[in-house]
Amino acid sequence: MVLVITLSPLLTRAQFDFSFSNEIGVLAGPLLFQSDFGLRNNFDTNISNLGVGVGIFHYINFAYRADCNCYSRDVYFNDHFMIRSELDYHVTNLSHEGPLAEKDNDEGRDLRDHLGKSNVFEAGIQLEWHPMSIRDFNAGGYALHPFVSVGAHYVNYKPQYSSIQDVPGATPEDIFFDDFLIGDGALGGIDDSRGQTWALTLSGGMRYKLDELNDIFIEMRYHKYFSNWVDGLNPDEQFYPPNKYDDSIVWLMVGYVYYLNF
Repeated sequence: MVLVITLSPLLTRAQFDFSFSNEIGVLAGPLLFQSDFGLRNNFDTNISNLGVGVGIFHYINFAYRADCNCYSRDVYFNDHFMIRSELDYHVTNLSHEGPLAEKDNDEGRDLRDHLGKSNVFEAGIQLEWHPMSIRDFNAGGYALHPFVSVGAHYVNYKPQYSSIQDVPGATPEDIFFDDFLIGDGALGGIDDSRGQTWALTLSGGMRYKLDELNDIFIEMRYHKYFSNWVDGLNPDEQFYPPNKYDDSIVWLMVGYVYYLNF
């Protein structure tokens, strides 16, 4: 009993500090897939290898307490940080672009005819920092509210590949660019197996308040995957020097946020 009486103020304070409200929403937008299809920093590659993604998310808002419909304790963390959990799905059709793929020879034709597709599911969490007061924004003090975030996602991917040269009796050497056939995948540097990896996410964006319970936002996010198989293409770097980087995406998204009362 003495222990309970002694700790009760601390427990009360802890409950007060960590109370929160909830927000939910949806997002969608185009993305640029940076992979081994085409050449990095090549304009034609960037234009061609565009995908689209959608997602749903949940926010923990520490600035407002849903249990009492009141603001939480006014400390810096409560007023400037939020936690966002998210489920995403994006798909990208991939093709080889650039000077080598444009050549009118066997290698150029092999590259042009080699198409890919990346289907990616992600689940993760981000910590958002809001340089301006969250409680002031929630109260309608201003309409625009910038933020930046860092996070980690679990990634499940299923690539696909195809070529119009893939006909009965043709060998991989007949169909694909030879340097792509050296690697540790099912077909050397080509593999359509399902896999898992992790991604580091970095982003920045801006919220706009529509009314008391509704916001919209625009956000630019970078995902760095810790695998080079997300696109299904990972040739041995010794034989194909451009294969220097893991796969990544740059995603421009717009979203809608709804404030829950619990």
